[in-house]
Amino acid sequence: MSSFLKIALRNLLKGPSTDPYPFGETFVPKGLRGKIKYNAKACIACGMCEHVCAGGAIQIKETADKSGLEFIVWHNTCAFCGLCEHYCPTKAIRLTEDFHTAHSQEDKYRYVERGFIKYVTCARCATPMVPIAPELMTLAYGQVNKDIEKLRHLCPKCRQKQSLR
Repeated sequence: MSSFLKIALRNLLKGPSTDPYPFGETFVPKGLRGKIKYNAKACIACGMCEHVCAGGAIQIKETADKSGLEFIVWHNTCAFCGLCEHYCPTKAIRLTEDFHTAHSQEDKYRYVERGFIKYVTCARCATPMVPIAPELMTLAYGQVNKDIEKLRHLCPKCRQKQSLR
């Protein structure tokens, strides 16, 4: 009986062994796959994230006024599998450690991450195009010199013509 009292007293002095969540901070394991964070400046709109999304949570579509592309992630549909992050060539998508997904019922269709990629015009022919992210140029060419930097501002057709010169 005295050993039981010792253990009970020790545990009582130690305090609670559970986290106070949701009323306080809790432990987040390193590498937890939480909500998506999207960087529109690094996105090249290749659509790979939309293609590999297991839950169909990602959509990239042209805006109604045709001024650019809209990137949408529905957090309620996301399976947090991380395929979008893995296959994104420029790392425009990152999974954060934010696992908080509680929201009210009326917010279920607004619980999204949005991004906007504004079209730029080709420096030579003025065709609207998706801007080429510096991350892609670094990935493709390694060191980016002035000649390669000029290609960044050209549409694919003009870029092809310039490369053949």
